[in-house]
Amino acid sequence: MATNDYMVFAGGSNIPLAKKIASRIGKPLGMVELKRFSDGEIWVKYGENIRGLDVFIIQSTNPPAENWMELLIMIDAAKRASAKTITAVIPYFGYARQDRKDQPRVAITAKLMANLLTGAGADRIVTMDLHAAQIQGYFDIPFDHLYGSSVFRDKIEMHKKNLVVVSPDVGGIKIARAYAKMLDCGLVVIDKRRPKQNLTEVMNIIGDVEGKDILIVDDLIDTAGTFVGAIDALKEKGAQNIYGAITHPVLSGKALERISSSKVTKLYISDTINTEGIDHEKKIQVITSSELFAEAIRRAFNNESISSLFHIDKG
Repeated sequence: MATNDYMVFAGGSNIPLAKKIASRIGKPLGMVELKRFSDGEIWVKYGENIRGLDVFIIQSTNPPAENWMELLIMIDAAKRASAKTITAVIPYFGYARQDRKDQPRVAITAKLMANLLTGAGADRIVTMDLHAAQIQGYFDIPFDHLYGSSVFRDKIEMHKKNLVVVSPDVGGIKIARAYAKMLDCGLVVIDKRRPKQNLTEVMNIIGDVEGKDILIVDDLIDTAGTFVGAIDALKEKGAQNIYGAITHPVLSGKALERISSSKVTKLYISDTINTEGIDHEKKIQVITSSELFAEAIRRAFNNESISSLFHIDKG
């Protein structure tokens, strides 16, 4: 295979992960200039010829919203530079929590982002652990949805004895079921009520956790209110060691402070969002997702199966 059959570029949102992915692929990150005008407007220029090549652009789209703009402009620039195909590798797909109209006069931002990506010229999307898996249906281009369970598997299997998997809400049952099946252990669901954004009240634990070790799984952790509330509720019901495996570390507001003072034994997160500065937290361990994304890029270019990278629970 010629070394220039495809090239990998990175936006500015998560350079550490992009470098790890490129290293595992065995290719250097392509040269791209990302600048700001004095008013903050984004300017992009590819520093090498990409005409006729398959281009992979790595960019997480966590806040600020400029990360989205940067990705869209990079896609547009690649399209105008006559790239053969453009694959947006989005380790964390931001604005996915607004995936439906759950009340009058609100936006469906997940669909808006899908429209923007395809309109800009993306030919394929690669991402991991969408907040709602049905977001894939918003796209009319190939979409590869990777699963964070394969990133955490080696770590969490060390704790599988006497373990129960917990979904912190009803919406996370499917991903929790996949973990429970992978680990051959029980499944518990927390029924919660959310009076308003970023405020959660734990209502009821469905299942037996007394004397059990717990693994809380979810796609993202934001303010950590849901996570810490779940820990407290589980402890009240007699749970023993409590672990977390949560893919996207948004960690806004007082999240780190809440986690540090909580009764969690260990929280495993991935590096889909830049985790620089988090490694010093004793209760948090970062597991890199670079190997999974690197293999997905390689397989996408070679037209090989990506779903075979991991077990998918169809139950």
